[in-house]
Amino acid sequence: MNQKKTYIRDKRSPIPKNENVSKVMSANKAKGTKPEILLRKQLWDKGLRGYRLNYKKAPGKPDIAFTSKKLAIFVNGCYWHRCPKCNYQLPKNNTQFWEEKFQRNIDRDKRKNAELKAIGWSVITVWECEIKENINTVVTRIELLLNKIGSN
Repeated sequence: MNQKKTYIRDKRSPIPKNENVSKVMSANKAKGTKPEILLRKQLWDKGLRGYRLNYKKAPGKPDIAFTSKKLAIFVNGCYWHRCPKCNYQLPKNNTQFWEEKFQRNIDRDKRKNAELKAIGWSVITVWECEIKENINTVVTRIELLLNKIGSN
């Protein structure tokens, strides 16, 4: 028997005019995203290993954390974290809600970075578009910082 799966909203956001929009937005993952996985594979292939995922002992639970070097890497989705390069438009419906939601995301990102830096961590934010455009440049940037930290 083939039963249709019922979609249940989580009620964290206003009711959209189109239910499909709500389904798509709710399907976005917080961790283990495609850009994160691509970056981790490239780091591994380059021999940059020994990192932890979503490291709970560091403020903000960095997506990738080289704990021995105190390097936190956040892989930010351009839409949700408001990439300055991509400059996505706000949704046309419930604009005020989304503007406030995105601003809270930006403020939280700044706060996490400041907390990490205050306890001696280095922080790299990698944007989804950077990974799509040239992942090798991103990996080189990480490798250079790891080497710099290691030589201090």
